[in-house]
Amino acid sequence: MKITPTSLPEVLIIEPRVFGDARGFFTESWNELAFNKAIGQDIRFVQDNHSRSARGVLRGLHFQRPPHSQGKLVRVTSGAVYDVAVDIRRSSPNFGRWEGVELTAENHKQLWIPPGFAHGFLVLSETADFLYKTTDYYAPECEGAVKWDDPAIGIHWPNTGVPALLADKDAKAALLAEARVFD
Repeated sequence: MKITPTSLPEVLIIEPRVFGDARGFFTESWNELAFNKAIGQDIRFVQDNHSRSARGVLRGLHFQRPPHSQGKLVRVTSGAVYDVAVDIRRSSPNFGRWEGVELTAENHKQLWIPPGFAHGFLVLSETADFLYKTTDYYAPECEGAVKWDDPAIGIHWPNTGVPALLADKDAKAALLAEARVFD
C-alpha cells in the first residue's frame, strides 16, 4: 500500500496494490495490520456504510463531535467523486483549511479522514457507489455539519454540469465560524 500525505498532515491518500490482467483486477481493500502500520496508529473500525448517489449530489460537510467523533476511511467502488476533508479543530494551525481528492473506481484511491475533520463529497459521474468505514458508531446527538460552500473555507468544487443536489440539513448547515465544532 502506498501512503501519500496531503496538505493536511493527518489526512492521507491510501493506494492499495492492484493486480490486473485480462480477467480484471484484484486488490486487498482493507488490511488492519498494514493500515495501522502505514499510518502509525492503532485504528479500529466499527461500522461500514454504503451510499449510491447521482451526478451532482453533494453530501456534507459532515462530522460527529466527541464523545462519538469518527475517523473515516472512504473509497468509491463505482463511478467518481470529488472528496473533501476540512480541518474543524479550532486549536489546529490548519483550522478551516481543506483538501480535495478525486476518488474513482478506476484509481482505487482511498482517503483517511481522522476525527476532527468535516467530510463531504460531490458525485462527478452519472452515479457513484461510495463506501466508508468509521471508527465510531453513528450518534445523531453528536452529528454536525458545516456549510459546503462557506466562503471562509473556499472549497473549489468541480463543475458537474448540473446544480448541486443537497439534503435539506446540508443546505441549512452553519458557516464554520458559527458551527459547534472541535475545540
